[in-house]
Amino acid sequence: MIHIRPATEDDFPALLQVQQAAFGEYAAVYKVSGWTTETLDSLKEDAREKHIFVAEKDGVVIGSVRFWNVAGVCVIRLLSVSPTHQNQGVAKALIQEIELVATDSHKFYACTMLNTARNIHLFMSLGYKAETILPDHYDHLDLICFAKYR
Repeated sequence: MIHIRPATEDDFPALLQVQQAAFGEYAAVYKVSGWTTETLDSLKEDAREKHIFVAEKDGVVIGSVRFWNVAGVCVIRLLSVSPTHQNQGVAKALIQEIELVATDSHKFYACTMLNTARNIHLFMSLGYKAETILPDHYDHLDLICFAKYR
């Protein structure tokens, strides 16, 4: 069974390993070093400003996501699931937990790489609609951004 909970600093090393493995899958397609080489210090800094959830199974961190609210918009970033646990509902459970707890948000906003059909399908299956394409964004990534309104 998957358990979603707020991350603690004790989770950060495992969270970074999962993030590195998840985004590392795209290294042949995109420059993803910003997500695969994050340090504990930068994660701790990010945690001061954002909420971080982890997904765990049998006490092991298998996924994570970060989010924060800006003027009623819940921005969702860095959704990552261990490659060995993908397609098992982990990402869906993380997003649904955000939607439950972010009660002060009227809109949810998330971006993913344009050439990731699996990610695009995930957001669309959760009721998100494509809203923006950001060509040549971070490190020349093409991103597609999705929104969902309450």
